[in-house]
Order: sequence, then C-alpha cells, then structure tokens
Amino acid sequence: MPTFMRRWMRGLRAAILLCAAVAVAQAAGAVTPLAVVEVKPGLFVHTGALEDWAPANGGDVANLGFVVGSRCVAVIDTGGTPAVGHALKAAIDRVTPLPVCYVINTHAHPDHVLGNVAFAESSTPAPRFVASARFTQALTAREPYWLNSLKRDFDITLPRTAIVYPGISVDKTMQLDLGDRVLTLQAWPTAHTDNDLTVYDQRTRTLFASDLLFVRHLPALDGSLRGWVSVMEDLKRVPVDTVVPGHGPVGNEWPGAMDAQAAYLGALLRDTRAALRKHLTIQQAVDSIGIAPGTPWLLTDRFHKRNVTAAYAELEWEDPDTAEAPKASKP
Repeated sequence: MPTFMRRWMRGLRAAILLCAAVAVAQAAGAVTPLAVVEVKPGLFVHTGALEDWAPANGGDVANLGFVVGSRCVAVIDTGGTPAVGHALKAAIDRVTPLPVCYVINTHAHPDHVLGNVAFAESSTPAPRFVASARFTQALTAREPYWLNSLKRDFDITLPRTAIVYPGISVDKTMQLDLGDRVLTLQAWPTAHTDNDLTVYDQRTRTLFASDLLFVRHLPALDGSLRGWVSVMEDLKRVPVDTVVPGHGPVGNEWPGAMDAQAAYLGALLRDTRAALRKHLTIQQAVDSIGIAPGTPWLLTDRFHKRNVTAAYAELEWEDPDTAEAPKASKP
C-alpha cells in the first residue's frame, strides 16, 4: 500500500475513534449522576425516596451505596430501574476513576437489583456480582413478575438477559478486599426475605443493613416475622458507628436505630398471636390489627395489611398458647 494511503487510513481510524469517544462522552454527559453523600471517608450513600416503587419516582426508592478502596470500588445495590443504575454509575465515575470490581446485591427485590444491568453493560472490566447463596433461587422465581411490572407500570421493556445474577454466592460470611479496605459480607437466616445480606466496612464501622432495617418507611415483611425479630437481636451485637438502612436516613445511634422497627414487629407478632388465640380468620385479623397511634411510619396503607397477612400465614401453625419470643439466630 502506498505511503499516502497508509497515512490516510491511519487518519481515518483516528477520526473514527475520536468520533466514538465524543459520542460516548456525550452519552455519559446525558446521564445525571445520582446525588450521593460521603457519610464516611470513601463511603458514599444515595438515599432513595420514602415512597413506593413507582413510575412517579423512577423506581428510585432504595438506599444505594459504594465504597472506594485503593484498588477498586464495591457497589451496594443498584436501584429499581436500569436508569437508576446508570445514574449511580455516573456518580461513581464522578467520584473516582477506579474500576468497580464488585456489585453486591443485598436481596432480590426489584428496587435494589434492576440497576445491575448498567454495570454489566458498561463496565470494563466487568465487575463480579455478589449476593446471598439463596438470592438466585429467589430472583429466578420472581424475575417474570419484576419484568412484567416494569412493562406494565414503568413502560420499560427489558429482556430476561438484562436480569443479572450473581457469580459469587455468600453462604455465611465472606470478606472482600478493595485494597486497604476490607468489607465483611454476612448472609442471614430468613428475616425480611430469605436471602438477606449485610455489608460491614471494618475501617469505619459502618453497617449497610439494607432492608433488615427500615427507618420511617414501614417495614415490609417478605420472609419470616419470627426470623426478623431474632436477627435484630444478633445485629445489636455488631459494633456499629454508622448504619445505612435499606430505606430511610443514615443514622449514628446504634442499636437505637432499630428501636422503632423492633417495637412495630414485636407488636405485630404479639397481636397476630392474640388474633389466633381468639380464632379470628385471616381477614378478621387483617381488619382488626392496627398500628399504635403516634408512630412515625410512612406507607402504612401500602404495607401494614400485607404484613398482617404474612404474619398470620406464618404463625397460624404454631401453638399460640405455648409460643415464645424468638431466640437469637445463628447466621
């Protein structure tokens, strides 16, 4: 090939690469990064809206976070739509040039996991996805419903391949080293769900409790009421300076941050057992079991009756006259 042709071809390739880089930069610029707060050095949190997962808020209702080490970044939950995931990734890119090496899903609810695809699609090298050992089974069972809800409620059509499953499963505990920063992951017995996972930053004594802790947002029961009460007793023993709930503001009072939730779940346990001793039907229990006046909860209309239904279904087979308060679990 003549010299002028080789130069022309090199120039053409350079022009193509430049155009591609500009297009990528423009696309990235079109994504508004999520608002994040550095609650501890190198530890960032986005607080979701205290609302139900819905189109009005773009599915941005769960608390999300990321932790920056010297080598790479770990993401903790990715949001309720791919758009939320992309906005979270833009926020990370604005904070640090380090790659995302892990995406940790704390449980298989849509508001925490449907942003996964943003990291699977656009990260190079691709991060490793991490979750409880029981996460895959839970997500597999619910995947069709999440996709249907996205289409029906959000007018978002996703292929099944956009649902990202973990490559690393946590059966009990696991440590992830981000470079000069170690995160401890712990899978818990059935509580909020049957696949709850917490993330603990040893350096700052920060616990990402996810939906094992709700603040202001009424707790939503999707696992075991007895198990959740038991797990809270275990969580109290974790040395925590800062706690990030799954929903609600970050707090520094521990274990006092769990007091309101413990009171609500304890009352739900007590009142459901009382209803069973009276031989009430499930509908009668739903209609009669209320929430103590003056409580700070939001979204009670959305979740309380569902919680009573779940509690009744769990407790109706135990002997209410001999039932005892749940003992601390063994993760």
